[in-house]
Amino acid sequence: MAETIPAPIQFLAIGDPPVRLFGRTARARAEQVAAKAGLATGEAEDLSRPRILADMAFAWDPAWLAELRNRPDTALMLDGRPVLVHLAAGRPADTDPASLAQLDARTASLSYFELRKRERPFVMPLDPADPLPVERALYDASYKGVTDILTLYLWRRPAFWLTRWAAQAGMSPNQVTLIGFVFCLAAFWLYWNGHYWSGIAVGFVFMVLDTVDGKLARTTGQSSKWGDVFDHGIDLVHPPFWWWAWLHGLGAAGHQLEEVYKGGLLAVIVGTYVVGRLIEGIFKWRFGMHIHVWRRIDSRFRLITARRNPNMVILVACLVIGRPDLGIELVALWSVLSLIFHAVRLAQAEGVAARGRRIVSWLDAG
Repeated sequence: MAETIPAPIQFLAIGDPPVRLFGRTARARAEQVAAKAGLATGEAEDLSRPRILADMAFAWDPAWLAELRNRPDTALMLDGRPVLVHLAAGRPADTDPASLAQLDARTASLSYFELRKRERPFVMPLDPADPLPVERALYDASYKGVTDILTLYLWRRPAFWLTRWAAQAGMSPNQVTLIGFVFCLAAFWLYWNGHYWSGIAVGFVFMVLDTVDGKLARTTGQSSKWGDVFDHGIDLVHPPFWWWAWLHGLGAAGHQLEEVYKGGLLAVIVGTYVVGRLIEGIFKWRFGMHIHVWRRIDSRFRLITARRNPNMVILVACLVIGRPDLGIELVALWSVLSLIFHAVRLAQAEGVAARGRRIVSWLDAG
């Protein structure tokens, strides 16, 4: 006999406040986020199935939904009021929250494994007259805690306003990614021809849009497998081409290097990039987590490791003093040093595992 697959947990939004969050009504946005989490939406309440009831007078981090779906007969509470309630099959909707296990939104903290951070997810009242604080909280909740220094600090606020505008304009994340890709190609052409400052400006637009598309997907519940492949595929492939174009453009900019030397620099930069990515992949395969979240030092090093954005800081700094050739040389050096750091960290993790100790992210530590 074929095994019966249980019906998904129902998601029931209680209330429909007259407010739009990132271009969608609060209720529609909550239901889309719930659907992305694998919950059933738009159905009449079925007491024979488990249900998650959401009071739409509140806004909440989607991480709470992921947590509650694995906690039947549990209520997420804020100042004594139930915000999200997971009722097991057979429990009536008017079940007293006091009879359920409770999570206090002001004291509980969760680990965001996918977003590589640990903090207290937000829960807050939703004020129809002022949705901006909730939109800011939703945007901040979508941010990776472990990323590079530019993404985390420099354009975090500008990207918020662009994300908000794109949502209100009805743009999809893939449309933002496509526009960003055009700017990425334009930056390559400008670097290739030695127009470094113009390339920096165009590349800056691309790098900001590279943040906006992901945040738009998360804040509006429009994330998709194709979008993830499209966005991360561009992220993965384009950096070596930028460095190649930068090297090629040195002659046109009046800083020509000897061809064999340029080829050696490119080989070092691309080689360390590829091997570094392989090390990250091996670490994740071996230990089930990103190398950047093993210990606190790994997360801090991720801020400055030889990825595109930190490398651009080096290039811009040297461009300011009129030495684009020195910039690419320093990028090559920093790439080697970053590779050594990650290779050592992988070896250290293997040593810890060989001694019978489990590799655990510091984000999941007590």
